[in-house]
Parts: sequence; C-alpha cells; structure tokens
Amino acid sequence: MVTDDDASTRPAKRVEVFTGTGRRRVWLDEEKVRIVAEIASSGDLVCAVARQHGLSSQQVFSWRRRLRDVEAGSAEAGRLEFVPAVVDAEPTAVASRSELRSMAETIAETIEIEIAGVCRIGS
Repeated sequence: MVTDDDASTRPAKRVEVFTGTGRRRVWLDEEKVRIVAEIASSGDLVCAVARQHGLSSQQVFSWRRRLRDVEAGSAEAGRLEFVPAVVDAEPTAVASRSELRSMAETIAETIEIEIAGVCRIGS
C-alpha cells in the first residue's frame, strides 16, 4: 500500500513545464531568413536547426520553400524586359479602294519586327 508520504519522497518520472499562454508565436521575416540561412551556414540538418529554435522541422521547411519561391520570382522579374512596339496604322496614299483592301489583307497577315536596325518580316 502506498501512502502520501511515499509519493512525496519518490522522484518524479515526468515533469511538464508550461510557459506563456500557448498562443502562436509571430516571427518577423528577418528572423525567418536568419533561421533558414543557419541551415546552409552551419551545415546542420533542418531538424537540428528547428529544434534549436523550438520549431517543428515542417515549419522551417515551409519557410525555406517560400524563400526559394520569392527569390525565384524576383530573379525572373529582374530578367523581364519590355520593348517598345510601334504600330504604323496610317496607310500610304492609295489610288483605289481595291488597292486599299489588298493592302489591308497583306498587313493583316504580316508582322514586321525590327531589332537594332535589323528588320524581319514574317507572315
């Protein structure tokens, strides 16, 4: 039979310590980037870095994936270039209506591209 006196003298088998209110933590973007960068700089596994910061490995994997997506998107945006498109809508002097119709059909089927003084006409 176990008495209350015996329970108080035995060592605890498991102790849980609750700190804080248990709400979600808010991580700044700079902190997320720093934690993800630790993986590459330290050479540690994602699990080890996550454990050091009290995170789940899935959370760190998610941050790393988002960071890669953002970097890929900004790299693509940096490569995107726009070029001016000039449309010559004014036809030259045309003698008859049939010539105008023929010219319109030709223009509708033709694309002219000029880059650095080099002209390419395709249909």
